[in-house]
Amino acid sequence: MKSEDNDYEVWEEHWDAVMVFLRCQTQWRIGGMGGPVGLDYGAVEWVIRLYEISEPRAVLEDLQVIEGAVLAGLSRKGS
Repeated sequence: MKSEDNDYEVWEEHWDAVMVFLRCQTQWRIGGMGGPVGLDYGAVEWVIRLYEISEPRAVLEDLQVIEGAVLAGLSRKGS
């Protein structure tokens, strides 16, 4: 069953990571088979510096969780 509700709760401590992901969502590295393999961390670093993120290491770690979930979802969708 597909939910029509597109609102999601984001805990305050994860807000910066979600915003960095949204700002970098077009910055995927593409592998040899044409699919995404991960975010371009050079672009991620630039966005983190541009928006003066106060805890870049924590945001990167949270972002990597988001990245992994997206890649897993894409992998399931492609199967």
